[in-house]
Amino acid sequence: MDNRVIIGGQWGDEGKGKIVDALSDKVDWVLRYQGGANAGHTIKVADEEFVLHLVPSGIFQPEVRCYLGNGMVIDPWSLRDEISALEQRGIRVRDRLFVSSAAQLLMPYHRRFDELKENKLRRKSIGTTGRGIGPAYLDKFQRTGLRLGDLLRAPETLERTAIEKTLAANEILSDFFDAEPLSARTIAEELVDLAEGLRPLIVSGYELLRGVRERTESALFEGAQGTLLDIDHGTYPYVTSSNSTVGGALTGTGLPPRCLGDVVGIFKAYCTRVGNGPFPTELLADDGDLLRKLGGEYGATTGRARRCGWFDLLAGRYAVSVNGMSGIIVTKLDVLDRIETVKVATTYQIDDERVDLYPVRGELLARCRPQYREFAGWERPTTDCRSLTDLPAAARKYLEFLEQELGALIVGVSVGKRRDQMIWTDTGVTT
Repeated sequence: MDNRVIIGGQWGDEGKGKIVDALSDKVDWVLRYQGGANAGHTIKVADEEFVLHLVPSGIFQPEVRCYLGNGMVIDPWSLRDEISALEQRGIRVRDRLFVSSAAQLLMPYHRRFDELKENKLRRKSIGTTGRGIGPAYLDKFQRTGLRLGDLLRAPETLERTAIEKTLAANEILSDFFDAEPLSARTIAEELVDLAEGLRPLIVSGYELLRGVRERTESALFEGAQGTLLDIDHGTYPYVTSSNSTVGGALTGTGLPPRCLGDVVGIFKAYCTRVGNGPFPTELLADDGDLLRKLGGEYGATTGRARRCGWFDLLAGRYAVSVNGMSGIIVTKLDVLDRIETVKVATTYQIDDERVDLYPVRGELLARCRPQYREFAGWERPTTDCRSLTDLPAAARKYLEFLEQELGALIVGVSVGKRRDQMIWTDTGVTT
């Protein structure tokens, strides 16, 4: 199998975890390249459901090795707990999971900063997960943070360094937030204990991924969040703190462009968004509640209700173009099985002006009023469909329209949570 990059085409939560799990049996490596425990990938294996936050979705394929790249911010407490929870359920992890020594450590004070900042902003808040992701990336770019490689230090050195970092954070907690300090001694002692268990996982990514770089081993690159949450190319400032577009796969692993192969975008058959920020096709009141209920749209990380709306073609074309997507996979088609009329936003209206290109600037996007094309719903179950010809004609017509308008072949359609509830096609749906 050629290497592939799996990228969310919307605001995250598109079902990337299921797709990575389904495709990873054909590769040597699954590489997670950005974000942290603010991601939540829900995987259904047989009759069991798993929720991952840090560990790559390839962990359920027993021969696949998994890697957390240097582009990530990693909470070692969360990583320990996630590994332990998987092992308790019979998943072999420790000899198959590796972590870049250059990945950033996310500390308890980063979580505290995140919570306090959001509370301070109140109605102007971004709506983060509160997992400390932004503050940890801030320390990275200020060059004041700790890395996973610091866990390889002598215990007394690590303890002293952790105390110094926590005391410095306590000054900010006191002076800026008027908040209680954290126990520097407790955090340092816990970190030393964590280091003992995590040390065997910490590696040099440059050495570890030599086979991928030299093309003797294959890889699936797993992104978190989605294109519209990218720190540079998303709906700023309502974005995440990392590059969730294709460039993040390079900087977050240290691999060269020739290693990327196909770029596959994952799109829900409709749209969802968690947190604040403009969402032109959002459905409110009963319509939004119905889509949320049918799709089980609650965050895997926070449990928050996701905002739901119709598919947005302008945003979709933008994601395809920015990432150079060579193919796309549409997920959750089955959620629309009971919808009488399905809509797609084809243009926007800003005042009296028609807009055909996605305006990434938040203040413009908030003023956009979508113009829709309507499709008759198919009102038949699709969960047992395994080929395009099995789909109701109305469902296929909807997919054909998306494929033509997005300008990329639909190479897969998900019609349920299980691995086998997939329709695969290499030639698109319009052939």
